[in-house]
Amino acid sequence: MKHASIIVAGLAAALAVAVGSASATTHAPGRSATVGAAASSLGRILVDSGGRTLYRFEKDTKGHSTCSGACAGYWPPLLTTAEPSARGAVKQSLLGITRRTDGTRQVTYAGHPLYRFVQDTKRGQTNGQGLKLSGAEWYVLSPAGTKIDRGNGAAASGY
Repeated sequence: MKHASIIVAGLAAALAVAVGSASATTHAPGRSATVGAAASSLGRILVDSGGRTLYRFEKDTKGHSTCSGACAGYWPPLLTTAEPSARGAVKQSLLGITRRTDGTRQVTYAGHPLYRFVQDTKRGQTNGQGLKLSGAEWYVLSPAGTKIDRGNGAAASGY
């Protein structure tokens, strides 16, 4: 339990720094979000235009995000104002958009809303892999659109 408290405290500190920069990179007016693939310790994974790892939330239903409020502060959704575009091994046909409750447009892949994690501060990090936070698990996605269910496996609870 002490480990979980440390993770949650660390997340709170990271939130203050990361939320501002995350929203700036996902809300560029008139810009399309780009989803690509990159090599990682978990194999080929989905990344945003800055090379940051993209995740799916097991609590989401196909095409509908259930992560908002504090959850979205820790797991910023990949937002777009135009049609998303694919790069490299990513299939354009698997990209889509869902409308969030606040009216913003979130990028989906194979029907799964996409998110980043505030503790992934640079390319290649997968610190959110396998975490159980906000009521369900978080997983990295492969270019095929399937979750990668191995890796970090750190357990925490909270927010």
